[in-house]
Amino acid sequence: MALEGPLKELHIQDVFQLLDLGRKSGVLRVTSELRQTAGTICFDRGGVVAAALGGDPQPLGARLVRVGKITAAALEHARSLQSGGDPRRLGDILVASGVISRRELDRQLKAQIEEAVFDLLGWTEGYFRFEEDSAFQAAVEAPVRFPTEALLMEAARRMDEWSRIGATVSHLRLVPRLPPTEEPAGETLDLVPFEWEVLAAVDGRRDLHALADVLGRSEFEVARTVYGLTNVGVVVLDDPTRPGEEPEPGRDLAALLMPAREALAQGEYALAADALEEVLRADPLMPEARRLLGICQTAAGRFLQARETLVAWNRLDSRSPGEDAERPSVERLLQGVETIMKELAKHRE
Repeated sequence: MALEGPLKELHIQDVFQLLDLGRKSGVLRVTSELRQTAGTICFDRGGVVAAALGGDPQPLGARLVRVGKITAAALEHARSLQSGGDPRRLGDILVASGVISRRELDRQLKAQIEEAVFDLLGWTEGYFRFEEDSAFQAAVEAPVRFPTEALLMEAARRMDEWSRIGATVSHLRLVPRLPPTEEPAGETLDLVPFEWEVLAAVDGRRDLHALADVLGRSEFEVARTVYGLTNVGVVVLDDPTRPGEEPEPGRDLAALLMPAREALAQGEYALAADALEEVLRADPLMPEARRLLGICQTAAGRFLQARETLVAWNRLDSRSPGEDAERPSVERLLQGVETIMKELAKHRE
């Protein structure tokens, strides 16, 4: 019997845990009208063995071409062999052809699966359906297996990390560039290899999403690395959604929220709201500040202002994945505010 239902009733993380605890084998498909796409996750005895987003049944091949690991001609040749009856997996054909090593193939496969899973674990809207014991081996490019519990823990860690870096790296359309050099560099940069890779790919035109594409790494890894480079002044971030503003090297906007968070934790809502309004005057598009302000206004009984603030948060396009994960709680708070306002209106009548 299939397990299915809307994600509003059973969160996607809970679905993963159920399949893990039951050591289920089969295919989980999740469709989203909001995103106009679908995701497919293959489970084997509770572990994840394949994952893809969108309509490409073999996303690994397209990924390998995109990040420059193989040529389009090599991919087309491997696929033609499969069409001609070659029973081998696409990855096995590519390795046997000598166009990629087994080690690099496995690394890219793991990255492709992780990206699909972590993206899907952030969905709060959609419909899922799990079909047990479905034929799913054809979707598996190589014998790679992920413990589901480890994926869930990593997804939670990434959400925490996004909340830390989100004030500086607020969305993936930010464009990193080198700051203007005012004087000869006097210090040697002490960077790890991936930081050098990211820095070498920074050209002032590619945004974070494009950088992740070019480097063949996850958007999370690139955003976290750029955050570190920004804090030490090696790069600055341009925001195409806010043209004409000069970015400040190493500016950590998260620090501006500290007084507000402390006041909020102590229940001093008026003080927290004042601090958040000051932050929003400096940066009207900071999603976290607007969300926290909505919480303060609700707690202080300023329901009309709270509704306006929360609706404005919903309209922002600059939310990081970590901040966007707060959408369910914001929606619940907004529903509560609207319910209270309706009840108050009845009593006034």
